[in-house]
Amino acid sequence: MFRALAGTAHAVGVPLIVDEAWGAHFGFHPGLPDNALSQGADLVTSSTHKLAGSLTQSAMLHLGHGPFADRLEPLVDRAFRMVQSTSASALLMASLDVARASLVTNREGVGASVEAAESARLVVRRLGRYAIVSDSFALFPDIVAADPLRIAIDTRSGGISGHEARRLLARDHQIMVEVATDSAIVAVVGAGAVPDMGRFIEALHCLPSPLVGGAEGDRSRLRLPAPGPARLTARDAFLSPSRAVPASDAIGMISADTLAAYPPGIPNVLPGEVFTAEVIDFLQRTAAVPSGHVRGALDPAVSHLRVVAPDARLSH
Repeated sequence: MFRALAGTAHAVGVPLIVDEAWGAHFGFHPGLPDNALSQGADLVTSSTHKLAGSLTQSAMLHLGHGPFADRLEPLVDRAFRMVQSTSASALLMASLDVARASLVTNREGVGASVEAAESARLVVRRLGRYAIVSDSFALFPDIVAADPLRIAIDTRSGGISGHEARRLLARDHQIMVEVATDSAIVAVVGAGAVPDMGRFIEALHCLPSPLVGGAEGDRSRLRLPAPGPARLTARDAFLSPSRAVPASDAIGMISADTLAAYPPGIPNVLPGEVFTAEVIDFLQRTAAVPSGHVRGALDPAVSHLRVVAPDARLSH
C-alpha cells in the first residue's frame, strides 16, 4: 500500500509523510506488516514506546532515502533545533537504543509474540462466545493489512459492552486492555513479550452477559452522529471571541473547540461546525459510560460547551 502511495506522491513532486505511531515494530518479523519506510515513505513518525518497548514519551522520526531526502534533511534538522531541549533525557534516549537493539536481535521473541496473539484468537474463535473483529476485515477493500499483535474482540457479540468488559477485567482480574469502545476491546501484545494468554481468555469468558436476551444492548449502544454543518473555517472559529454556554443552549451554535469522544479520540466536532442535538447527546452519553471521556470538553459531563460568540460570527 505505502509503495503505491509513495509512487503516486513522488510522481507529482510531493513527499510521503506517514504517521506510523503504532507500527514501530513493523518489518522486524515475517509475520508483521512491512513498515512504511521500507516501501518508499520519505518521513515516518514512530511511537517506539507503544509496542517496541521504549519508555513513555520516547519516539523516533525516520528520514527515508528517497528523492526528497536531500531537501528534507536540512528542514527536519532546522525544525528539530528550534524545539529541542538542551537537557535531553538520557533515560529516554537510552531506552530508544535498547528497544531498537531488541527488535533487531530478538526476532525469535517477536515471533513468539505473534504466535501468542494468534493462539489467543484461535481459542476465542473455538469457544464461540465472542467474535474477532479482524475476521471481517476482508469485507473492506480499504483494509490491506492488520497488526497481528492487536487482538480486537467484539464483546457485544458476547453479551457485554466493551466499556463494561474493560472495567471488569481491570477490577476483578487485574488485566488491562489497551482500549475499549462501546462494542469492543483491544488487547495488545508488546513485541518480544509473551503474556499468559490463557489467563486473559479465562477472564474474558468469566465476564457476565447482561445484554443477552434483552433490549438493553440496542438501547445503550452509542451510534456515531453525523457532524453538523461547517459555518466557519477551523482557524476563524478558534481565533474568534467565544463563551461557555449550557449544552442545551449550544444547539445551533458554532463550536469554538475540538471535541473527540475517547475512545477512539477521533474528533466529532471541529471548530467552525454547528452543534446539533444528536452530536451533543452522543458526547454526553459517551462521557457517562465507564471509561468514556470527551477530549477537549470544558467539564467531564459535557454540561457546558464553548461556542463562537454571536457578534464575532457576524464579523466574518
